Amino acid sequence: MEFDGEIKHHQCKEYADKPSDRTPEENEYNEQARKFARYYVYLEEGYDTVAPESHPERINAVRLAIQDLTESEFEGLFGDLYRQMRSYHDYDTERPIPEPPLASENILYRQHVYLGIDPLETDIAAGAREMASAYGLDLAKDTLTEQAVDALSSADIDDWRAFADDLVALAEDEGITLEEGTYVDAVSSLYATYLDDSGEQYVSEPEHDPFERDPDALIELPPIDPRSIDEFREFLDHHLKCQIRDCFVRMGVEPPEDFRVLGNGRLEAIAAYKLLEIYPSYHDPEAQTHTSSIL
Repeated sequence: MEFDGEIKHHQCKEYADKPSDRTPEENEYNEQARKFARYYVYLEEGYDTVAPESHPERINAVRLAIQDLTESEFEGLFGDLYRQMRSYHDYDTERPIPEPPLASENILYRQHVYLGIDPLETDIAAGAREMASAYGLDLAKDTLTEQAVDALSSADIDDWRAFADDLVALAEDEGITLEEGTYVDAVSSLYATYLDDSGEQYVSEPEHDPFERDPDALIELPPIDPRSIDEFREFLDHHLKCQIRDCFVRMGVEPPEDFRVLGNGRLEAIAAYKLLEIYPSYHDPEAQTHTSSIL
């Protein structure tokens, strides 16, 4: 590092300077350090330094919000995903989207999940009402969850954005966590990622995606047998637990006890567990292993 603070050289006897000259395991250790550093800054300073797909608290907020759904709400949001899975095991079930014609056996179906926050269900409810009143906004539940954006004027949208910014600042000042007052606001339509016969990966696009922002969680499932919709709901909960496990494991940290589980999380993590010798087979539900073995 030069006197002006600029890093000029990477000097480390244990690792080559260039990533291309390191082993895959050495590059993974470096990536673990980067992910842990970003997570540490988020925990200690509250900065938005963690990508959504690597954010255990955000994924867990989605998992808990799904648990709070009624049966009809769950069916409305995730019924297409359930039927897509079911169609592979019950030929009488109509498939919501067609299987890509070039897909081999390595196909995953994806769905984005977006959270909303009801400020009236948090400890800052009084402050939220006061701020909303100042902007002339209505915080009634049907207004928050059913108001169509295209029905709002430009001035209304500006007021909601300003209110949202003030609300986020208030939540940060009061230490409100991601789990408080959250609900599943919307999901995307289904889409697929798959490998063709030559091993090349393709990713389609959802026909409908409600927001122009990163989703709070990405469901990514092979065509499993979902059995009943209640059993599928339990499997979805386990899938998100596996994703949370992946977030911790891939920053070199032992997951909290509730997330020391085996099974498929995100595709990227599954590939790392299969290809890198530093990891046990966390993706294999039949494996006899423990997450502490990485430390």
